[in-house]
Amino acid sequence: MCGISGFIGFDAAQAPEEIARRMALRQAHRGPDDSGVWVDAAAEVALSHRRLAIVDLSPLGAQPMVSHCGRYVLVFNGEIYNHLEIKAELSRSWRGHSDSEVLIEAIAEWGLQRALQRSAGMFALAVWDRQERSLSLARDRMGEKPLYYGSSRGTFGFASQISALRDHPALQPAIDRDAIAFLLRYHCIPAPRSIYRGIYKLLPGTWVRVTRGTLSSALKPEPYWSAREAAVNGVRDQLRGSPEEVTDALEQLLTKVVGDQMMSDVPLGAFLSGGIDSSTVVALMQKQSSRPVRTFSIGFEQRGYDEAAHARSVAQHLGTEHTELYVSPAEALDVVPKLGCIYDEPFSDSSQVPTYLLAAMARKHVTVALSGDGGDELFGGYNRYTHAPAIWSALRRVPRPVRKTGGAMLSALPVPFWNMVESVGGAFVPAWRDRQQFALKAAKVIDVIDTGTPEDVYHRLVSHGEAQVRSLLPQSLSRQDIHFASELPSLEERMMLADTQQYLPDDILVKVDRATMAVSLESRVPLIDHRLFELAWRIPLAMKIHDGKGKWILRRVLARHVPATLVDRPKMGFAMPVAEWLRGPLRDWAEGLLAESRLRADGYFDVAALRGLWRDHIRGTRDWHRTLWDVLMFQSWLDQHEQIA
Repeated sequence: MCGISGFIGFDAAQAPEEIARRMALRQAHRGPDDSGVWVDAAAEVALSHRRLAIVDLSPLGAQPMVSHCGRYVLVFNGEIYNHLEIKAELSRSWRGHSDSEVLIEAIAEWGLQRALQRSAGMFALAVWDRQERSLSLARDRMGEKPLYYGSSRGTFGFASQISALRDHPALQPAIDRDAIAFLLRYHCIPAPRSIYRGIYKLLPGTWVRVTRGTLSSALKPEPYWSAREAAVNGVRDQLRGSPEEVTDALEQLLTKVVGDQMMSDVPLGAFLSGGIDSSTVVALMQKQSSRPVRTFSIGFEQRGYDEAAHARSVAQHLGTEHTELYVSPAEALDVVPKLGCIYDEPFSDSSQVPTYLLAAMARKHVTVALSGDGGDELFGGYNRYTHAPAIWSALRRVPRPVRKTGGAMLSALPVPFWNMVESVGGAFVPAWRDRQQFALKAAKVIDVIDTGTPEDVYHRLVSHGEAQVRSLLPQSLSRQDIHFASELPSLEERMMLADTQQYLPDDILVKVDRATMAVSLESRVPLIDHRLFELAWRIPLAMKIHDGKGKWILRRVLARHVPATLVDRPKMGFAMPVAEWLRGPLRDWAEGLLAESRLRADGYFDVAALRGLWRDHIRGTRDWHRTLWDVLMFQSWLDQHEQIA
């Protein structure tokens, strides 16, 4: 795992080597083991690299790396898990045994696009063609590794993290106010946008070529792989075996993928929550390991936020070497002011806090950790996959004007009313007692009442606070386009693919990458290997969502290794009690960021509307913690932005 950066286009007043080193240094946490700079003054190109040594720890794996033929120069962040298979096909005398060397020689042999298509892994890369004088950027199929790019004043730059671009004197972009609206709707800024105008994220599964003559042109990344095509092709070529045969096929590929991702010359472990996904990954790691696998989990004392006991039970059954840390509120709260720096771009999924704490704890013991992310998108695990079709089926029977009127009346009811409903309901229906944040869930249902299409139901479920966005940012009407694959036959499948293309890379994978890289830990996500993705889409939907429960086929694989009683429980989020903290230990911190004088000076939000939300939340009359957390994460990031400037 590494940090990459570089640029094309020099200025007479610039010292390109110094700028390249400064851009690399900004990302030192991504690669603390080594750094390198390569400059071609005649071609006006500079590449820089920070290295976290994982495979081939010797200097022979250092970057920037020049191909044997001398034509190509590579900076690469990630891992190519099948590099030994590719290596066997290339006739070379090898200098070392790194996957970086295999990748650059594959590019020299086959060209970039074919080399990308042959590679199974996670990566962001830049390769300079000295013969054609062109720079090509590429990003892995699912979007595990980040890559930003942009141009200004005759310079084109790229980097793993956006702050490194701002270390170039020609790349000093302005904040994009529309991006703030996206943050308030989705807790993140979806690709290809970034927080800055003119700075973009390369979309997953694409590559783009840049020359001196195209620096100011609108670049059009080209796909080398399409999740949509893979999903559609999978549905058209469904597996026809029995459940047992399909389970066998899935376990066989899962075992290979997990085994491939255990490749490492440094200590390796796994995150374990005790849920279906992480337990499956760990079970298949232990199946292939000659020693107990290192596993890590964190726990919290607050009811409804702790999964450590579940993880401990799974670890004991599998015989892993398990480490857990119970985090006090004070330790968790200590991280909050640092989030603007850790995440580098405004990001407000509150599970960012426990994710960072888990990564920091694991890094004390290992350098690589596998995670269970991605199973929900591939195997139908999110509750919305069952809720949205049921909601739409009920809504479509009631005229929309009637629904709008009813929704307006229900939305006006205060939080104490819903708390009373929860309390009364819990007295008569025991299952209600385990429900967290009932008022927020009720508000989400109310929000979808006036929707006009099933796709709109989905959009309302994955976004939030439309009315609040418009009140806080009255000039912004931006909304993320969700591209549903009409070729897919069911709403569930269309939602699963939309999540894979947007929620997964823009939220989940951003959260994991930034949290782990902040502590120089490499994360790997085997469940989103593209080979597994293609197989998963060939599995019939009825084997994923069965009797109202998701991940049915994945549960069958896990049941061969872990008793169902240890993992079969309601789905939990990896979140924090933000609503309560904002009224308590985080109140002074939040008040400072939401001070009226500061808000007016910054000029991004409607001050009266935002202060009104804050007052309502503090008083407990309404729960606005999600919208407030979005704003606070932007304000916290803005402090860091001003320090960089």
